[in-house]
Amino acid sequence: MLACAATSVHAQSSVTLYGVLDEGFDFTTNVASNRVYELTSGYASGSRWGMRGVEDLGAGTKAVFQLESGVNLSNGAAGQGGRMFGRQAYVGLSNDRLGSVKLGRQYDSVVDYLAPTTANGNWGGYLLAHPFDNDNTDNSFRVNNTVKYASPNIDGLQFGGTYSFSNDTSFANNRQYSAGASYANGGLLLGAAYLRADGTGLNANGAIATNDASFIAQRMQIFGAGVNYTFGRATAGFAYTNSSYRDPVTNGYIGVPLASAGNTLKNLKYQNFEVNGKYQFTPAFFIGAQYVYSIETYDSTAGTVRPRIHSAGLMADYFISKRTDFYVQGAYQKITGSSTDSVMDQAFVPGTQGLSSNSQQFVARVAMRHAF
Repeated sequence: MLACAATSVHAQSSVTLYGVLDEGFDFTTNVASNRVYELTSGYASGSRWGMRGVEDLGAGTKAVFQLESGVNLSNGAAGQGGRMFGRQAYVGLSNDRLGSVKLGRQYDSVVDYLAPTTANGNWGGYLLAHPFDNDNTDNSFRVNNTVKYASPNIDGLQFGGTYSFSNDTSFANNRQYSAGASYANGGLLLGAAYLRADGTGLNANGAIATNDASFIAQRMQIFGAGVNYTFGRATAGFAYTNSSYRDPVTNGYIGVPLASAGNTLKNLKYQNFEVNGKYQFTPAFFIGAQYVYSIETYDSTAGTVRPRIHSAGLMADYFISKRTDFYVQGAYQKITGSSTDSVMDQAFVPGTQGLSSNSQQFVARVAMRHAF
């Protein structure tokens, strides 16, 4: 009897069903010269449901898995290109002293370690993403075929990395690798990460699939760092990210060529400087704000120009219970400086239906969110 009891202790397991549902009304001032009123899903938080499980194998080691599906509440469709478990799908091992190794479709190190220092990667979500989410701090894409290592928490320090296979006869055709680290102590949070992907979106079975990529390009490289500090009810933050794309063709949000007819875009680069802040008036109510100054380098066969992009966002959130809240958001973008003579001169706030007809665009949202 004692032997049976001991075996049952090491075989304990659990499966948890969870989800977040985010649905609201959006108003956009200019999409191809028209105003747009719409009901949309998954902005401050991506609407999802999922299952996570753990089996205790003994000696501090556990088998773990997670299956997470994005869902569009407006029409019931699956998110992330129609994938059944498009947000996450992995299995792996976790050890209290050594960390974890997981295999499958997962988040990269930019999302894990750097994004929480930004407004969009923390409390703001979709509408507050940097232009075209060029640095993936709003996790526009996930990485397939991925081996991920994550360290345990060592006095506030955590680090890890990913490698994603191309699953192609050409080994480097759409592979990805990333690394990052974060440190939390009291009110201080520091984060930094690096990511590189080759052949982004050029191989449907690769690390970043064609119908999941933010940019279709020969090479993508992202690095950055950020800091948040909480003092009392207030939190202030700063983040810098640098992203570059070699031979970019199009962007998944707008689905049109990034260069004008007869021109070829050789390189596209962004430097994003973000300041953000949040004030928690009560445990149930906060207001947050963000401003991002982006320097775009548009290098084409016609020459090199450097437009400036100004993005600003505001959010107020009120919880009526532990799991249900209502929020309002506003986001504005304006492009200034040199012209690219392409669609890149037209403003676009991620989350809107499409490009503005000019250099400015504003969107407002009122929504309800429920977690279970």
